[in-house]
Amino acid sequence: MTKITLTIHEGGWEALGESASEIRRVVFIEEQRVPVAEEWDGRDDDCRHFLALLDGAPVGTARLLPDAHIGRVAVLAEARDSGIGAALMLAAIETARRENYPAVELAAQTHALTFYERLGFTAFGDEFLDAGIPHRNMRLELIEA
Repeated sequence: MTKITLTIHEGGWEALGESASEIRRVVFIEEQRVPVAEEWDGRDDDCRHFLALLDGAPVGTARLLPDAHIGRVAVLAEARDSGIGAALMLAAIETARRENYPAVELAAQTHALTFYERLGFTAFGDEFLDAGIPHRNMRLELIEA
C-alpha cells in the first residue's frame, strides 16, 4: 500500500502565490467561470495563505484576510473528497485562533454549506450572488462568550 502525504504550508503571497494562483485560476476562473477581475481582488498581499501539497504537488489553497474572513478555498477536481478542503480550513482556523481572532467568517457557496457546517460554522443572513454563484455568510466563534 502506497502512503500518500498531505502537507499544509502557511505563508505570504510572495512565497505561496504562484502555486495558489494557478489552483484558483483552474477552480474559479476555468471551472466556475468567475470573472478574472473578481478573482484577483488585490487583497492577496495582505493575507495569510495556505497551500495543500499532496505528495509534493500543489492541490488546494485558502486565505485568511486581516479582518478574519477565510476565502478563496479551492481544491483541484482530482483531489476533492479526500479531506484536503477540511485540512486547509483547520489550518486557517488555527491561525485565526493563534492571532486571537474572536471568530472567523466566510461567504460559502451554497452547495458547500454542509461542508462548513461540519467544521462548526453557522449560516446567517440571506442568500446572495457573488460572481453569479449563490452564497451565504457563515461564522465560527473561536472564543466562548
